[in-house]
Amino acid sequence: MPTPPSPPAADNSPSTDPRQRRREQRGWYTYDWANQVFITSVVTVLIGPYLSGLACSEAGAGGDCSTPGLTIYPLGFEWFGLHPNSFHPLVTTVAGLILLVMLPIVGALADHTRHKKRWLLWLAAAGSLCVSSLYFTDDYRTAALMFVLGNTFYGMSLVVFNAFLPEISTSDERNRVSVTGWALAYLGGGLLLAAHMGLLASAESLGVSEGHAVRIAFASVGVWWLLFSIVGIRLLRNRYGALAAESGAPRLGASLKQYWRTLREMRSFPNTLLFLIAFVLFNNGIQAVIYFAGSFASQDLGLSLAILSATILLIQFVAFAGALIMGWIGRRFGTKNTVLGSLVVWCGLVTCGYYLPPGDPVLFLLLGAGIGMVLGGTQSLARALYSLLIPRGREAEYFSLFQLADRGSVLLGAASITLVVNLTGGFRTAIFSLVIFFVIGGLLLWRADLKAGIEAAGNKVPDNL
Repeated sequence: MPTPPSPPAADNSPSTDPRQRRREQRGWYTYDWANQVFITSVVTVLIGPYLSGLACSEAGAGGDCSTPGLTIYPLGFEWFGLHPNSFHPLVTTVAGLILLVMLPIVGALADHTRHKKRWLLWLAAAGSLCVSSLYFTDDYRTAALMFVLGNTFYGMSLVVFNAFLPEISTSDERNRVSVTGWALAYLGGGLLLAAHMGLLASAESLGVSEGHAVRIAFASVGVWWLLFSIVGIRLLRNRYGALAAESGAPRLGASLKQYWRTLREMRSFPNTLLFLIAFVLFNNGIQAVIYFAGSFASQDLGLSLAILSATILLIQFVAFAGALIMGWIGRRFGTKNTVLGSLVVWCGLVTCGYYLPPGDPVLFLLLGAGIGMVLGGTQSLARALYSLLIPRGREAEYFSLFQLADRGSVLLGAASITLVVNLTGGFRTAIFSLVIFFVIGGLLLWRADLKAGIEAAGNKVPDNL
């Protein structure tokens, strides 16, 4: 479905008209609202237990799938067997590897196009279609393939989406806009998750199995993602910088050459590079918690899907408030200091997770509330900081590096979780091991001179960094 035409603007600086900026910011918020349901309902709640359950059934396991020695053969070869609980982390690792290849290509091409709106729409449409197609299968291999493809298009769409941030907000607005988008994303994700909880709770009375209800939820995520994407993208403007003005149309060869020049150029922006390395590490911990909370709750704590859904729902609404509160704290005490403080809280949360007793939903709910308070704020403030550290006109290119760091975090986290789970048969020790990533990432962020990095990129330093 094509977007309504809007004349591209050769200058990709934010509009000097506050009303125009607010209009575009509303559209940008709407896409955050649209795509978050994929992370909330699919990644965090449904896909882990769903894939693990399908894999456990394939292995012939009964109610307990944590027994060492259970084996599945996802490639059909006897020489490649793994524990069924390792299948979901392995699939996530594969998805991360694919994004490591695709994100640089998308970022390089997007800065050479004059039609980023169109790119964003088609990537969102492709991702939503893959997610909706999960309705039609209960085969663990096919479901894994559709999830990997949906996750790939989701990650590529965020490269283009985040590239709009410097175009729709001034330096001093960046914190507020990024945090507001993330907060509304959690609110939207929470509302649809609440509907999914109602569906799962009433599945028996509706005459459908829990597995069928989960597949209906997958389909609804795809529909939500696509419809709200169309609404939000209509409000954005097509802008382009010097690279698109020079090339006229994106060419893969020229775009990739520019991307490799950017990688070499990163040596000229040492604080941007140091920030990215820090982000990879501490975001590894965040992404691992998001991706494997469901498997941890169902496999190690013995909690039902209803309890897990209620906890994730609580996280969404707490994260809505938490992101706004952390945004206010960042504007008052400095964005960098706020992110560093949140990483200390993350260390405490994963430590508490290690000591959670099985079968105690109240403590799991309390842990979820703690996660919600720092989840959205840490990521949104990191996005706002990075948007100040990149040169204008090359937003998609540099945000592909940011998204690469984000997906690389997923890959690193999934690989480490896969290793520990394969050794122990469970997720408890694997979750606790994430504390080292928060510590090292925080130390590197503390060492980064962000003021010098912003000035080196040619951007205005906000009043309270």
